[in-house]
Amino acid sequence: MDFKELTNRLDGGGRITDKEAVELFRTDDIFGLGRLANHIAEKRHKKLVYFIKNMHINPSNICINRCKFCAFSKSEGEEGSYEMTIEDAAAKARAVRGKVSEFHIVGGLHPRMGLQFYSELFRAVKTEAPGAYIKALTAVEIDYLSKESGKSPRKVLEILKEAGLDSMPGGGAEIFRTGVRDKLCPEKIPAKRWLQIKETAHGLGIKTTATMLFGHVESYADRVDHLSRLRKLQDKTGGFLAFIPLPFHPKNTRIKDTRPISGLDILKTVAVSRIYLDNFDHIKAYWVMAGEKLAQVCLAFGANDMDGTVIEERITHAAGGESKSAMTVDEILHIIKKAGKTPVERDTLYNKRKVWRS
Repeated sequence: MDFKELTNRLDGGGRITDKEAVELFRTDDIFGLGRLANHIAEKRHKKLVYFIKNMHINPSNICINRCKFCAFSKSEGEEGSYEMTIEDAAAKARAVRGKVSEFHIVGGLHPRMGLQFYSELFRAVKTEAPGAYIKALTAVEIDYLSKESGKSPRKVLEILKEAGLDSMPGGGAEIFRTGVRDKLCPEKIPAKRWLQIKETAHGLGIKTTATMLFGHVESYADRVDHLSRLRKLQDKTGGFLAFIPLPFHPKNTRIKDTRPISGLDILKTVAVSRIYLDNFDHIKAYWVMAGEKLAQVCLAFGANDMDGTVIEERITHAAGGESKSAMTVDEILHIIKKAGKTPVERDTLYNKRKVWRS
């Protein structure tokens, strides 16, 4: 791979092809790849790296899907299953009032947690923590609420937006290609449906993120196919705030013959994502899944966002994640500064709240 030619082309507004993206995944020049990705990130953001004060609320791990790759979900009545009441969720919001600016709310497809439940939950959280953003419900959950209520995804989103929904996370994307998706999560909505729901949300002014779960049974070509579909939708709507590559954690899942992903593969995936997704402003190093130390290295491979304080992450840790379940602001600042970058506290929509200049 001629990184000099590629740099000149991208600096001039050109794009890399799918074939070139696969070649980048296969390159042994990890430092050349990192330099290019970091160049693109710093051209767009200088040395700024974003984070947010956020809290995760997972109302229940009871899920009718029980996807093979998911260690978080449980069947109703199974040991370890749980469900929150609206007051439980409101109490969590009340406990951190004024301390976080975002609540990230996702959970299982619970048979009795429907559209009314989430509408009431969002109103309760907004009442307890006015001014905080609610980033909630994956496209899979929106599809489920649509079927449960008999309303279109658009109508579901309109109702939830009126109740307090500000943004949507990118979960449920996993890997788009059908053959791989059938092995990984045949119970989930197909890629076309996921993309349609995101497009609908964007049309309503609801910004979202996008994800890709990698390091299981997919190929490099499958990853690039996934990125390609995201780039095409972003060209159309401009509604994606950030892309989040999520390394697969195999422990306690039912996906066979997989090993924990290597650090090099994580770095490559972050870098290729930054290079390929030229219409995405932000690439996130999700420290919960990558680990704090490797997430810091990702900041030299094209990532410009560390996610946030998180507070009580459950999903990754159910699959054997060894990172902390939360980080303090001081810890995040230390990681970003030691990477030679400038920390920026943001809100859900990437408005700057505070910049820590050296």
